[in-house]
Amino acid sequence: MDIKKYLQEKKEVVDSSLERYFPEEMEAPIALCKAIRHSLFAGGKRIRPILSMAAFEAVGGKGEVILPFACALEMIHTYSLIHDDLPAIDNDDYRRGKPTCHKVFGEANAILAGDALLTEAFRLMTSRAAWDHLLCSERVVLDIIHKIAQAAGISGMVGGQVIDIESEGKDVDLPTLLYIHTHKTGAMILVSIQIGAMLGGAEGDTLKAFTDYGERVGLAFQIADDILDVEGTAELLGKNTGSDLSKRKATYPSLLGLAESKKRAKELAELAVGALSTFGTEAGPLREIARFIVAREN
Repeated sequence: MDIKKYLQEKKEVVDSSLERYFPEEMEAPIALCKAIRHSLFAGGKRIRPILSMAAFEAVGGKGEVILPFACALEMIHTYSLIHDDLPAIDNDDYRRGKPTCHKVFGEANAILAGDALLTEAFRLMTSRAAWDHLLCSERVVLDIIHKIAQAAGISGMVGGQVIDIESEGKDVDLPTLLYIHTHKTGAMILVSIQIGAMLGGAEGDTLKAFTDYGERVGLAFQIADDILDVEGTAELLGKNTGSDLSKRKATYPSLLGLAESKKRAKELAELAVGALSTFGTEAGPLREIARFIVAREN
């Protein structure tokens, strides 16, 4: 399949849905609306919602039931990027080829835009739009929302971010690096795949297969990011490169070297593909996304 065409088509679906939830004229202060839209529509790949949609369809899910949840994942991801870029954390000037949110709207509005996106994500997932046409039980949906909260919070992304910050400038071992990557990045990628499968009716061994896929692809994604920070270009990445090295961040290339990092990323991608061996062509997009993640240039 043409994975780039697939990703572009799914991205357009996500973008269109996000436009419905965050139109140019919202019932909110103008500065807040502009700050949110500046980051939310800055041209991201939408990997997390697309993975969720692909998992949903792989288990037989149909229709737009997945979209509120997929969009909520992107809203949470965008909030995390806005806050990551702040001077108190990574202090980045560019994101997705544009000045970062705080550079355009100030730190206060950037913080509040992130806060709003995180909160609105959960409002969306508990809205009638998200629940009206669900085929799974309310108990499953509550479990889905709980999983997303867990992946985004102390036990997932935020917890990983804290250890990442604490590890800057220090020599860390592989278990610590693995913790950072599987929590800061991997947790939200894993839950994106899990909730897509669950909304499509997956449980038991089927859900376990998607979980195995998600764990492997989530780690591969962050290793690929580490590699791109060394080898990528600012033009393709839309942000400055070399920041991991300058801040002495814990990364796979700094700990294992570029060659070994590339080898591990490819191995993880193929292990992810292997986790879906019992599925047919319906899981084709997920297989190709795993390979795309480690071969991408941005």
